[in-house]
Amino acid sequence: MTQSPALLAPTPLVDPFQRAISYLRVSVTDRCDFRCVYCMSEHMTFLPKRDLLSLEELDRLCAAFIRLGVRKLRLTGGEPLVRRDLMTLIRSLGQRVSSGELEELTLTTNGSQLARFAPELADAGVRRINVSLDTLDPAAFKTITRWGDLAQVLNGIDAAIAAGIHVKINTVALRGVNEDEIASIAEWAHGKGMDLSLIETMPLGEIDGDRTDQYLPLSLVRARLAQRWTLTDIPYRTGGPARYVSVGETGGRIGFITPMTHNFCESCNRVRVTCTGTLYMCLGQEDAADLRAPLRASMDDARLETAIRDAIARKPKGHDFVIDRRNARPAVGRHMSTTGG
Repeated sequence: MTQSPALLAPTPLVDPFQRAISYLRVSVTDRCDFRCVYCMSEHMTFLPKRDLLSLEELDRLCAAFIRLGVRKLRLTGGEPLVRRDLMTLIRSLGQRVSSGELEELTLTTNGSQLARFAPELADAGVRRINVSLDTLDPAAFKTITRWGDLAQVLNGIDAAIAAGIHVKINTVALRGVNEDEIASIAEWAHGKGMDLSLIETMPLGEIDGDRTDQYLPLSLVRARLAQRWTLTDIPYRTGGPARYVSVGETGGRIGFITPMTHNFCESCNRVRVTCTGTLYMCLGQEDAADLRAPLRASMDDARLETAIRDAIARKPKGHDFVIDRRNARPAVGRHMSTTGG
């Protein structure tokens, strides 16, 4: 008997370069309780709350992507845990993990709210999170984040580990700021059973400083670490762009995320949706698709799914990031907190 079209599984999302889109990053807010110097200006103007998708709309949007083949979903911000009642959305998405519809639900956070939310996150099915942390020096932490409290973040990390959540530390390598501390951050992370991912600063959004002063190529960082430790390339992957090595002396892993010196576009399986429902097919390109309009046009998801497919059909091969003094303006005008970190 011929199966009804309504019962057939939707065709998975595949871009023009035959990359299957299986990983969605969703920004639930552009707001943050930090003002990191490489991410945003100290005096940011955030979006009016009325422009944001409701939690119910975000849930419906995620459900559409899951039907279309997304298997991993990461919630980001800004700082996602400052969004009021976010746990309602997390619990709903966690049920999709329990049912097998979704392979993994993860979160990227600055750690400021983790002590409060870690047990609830674990109960909702979050098994792995990324915590952004660029220094273990309290004074330097205050300088980098402007508003952050290192002790609060460290307590949050401990709370997440105690709740059974695997924590990975994300550290942006910053010339003249934390480049001499990277090895000690790795030792600390590995001592707690955490992986460390190092990230090159990216030319996204206007900030108060000059990114040419901040930019530190990870090729240089890796060469320095290799003088200290035995680094072995390994095939370990988490679904993101990091290329990992194992460190013989610590027994831990370090990932290198290198959008500037060695981009990872050829294997990109990711797209990003902002808190206003704008879909960016590439972090480093301006082309985008409005998903809020079709989402709100009808309770039927046909228009929404068509808009998603049309957008994926325009996904570019890669980005064009450059940081140099001849190109002082950011490659992309929007801030990372708007796109979703």
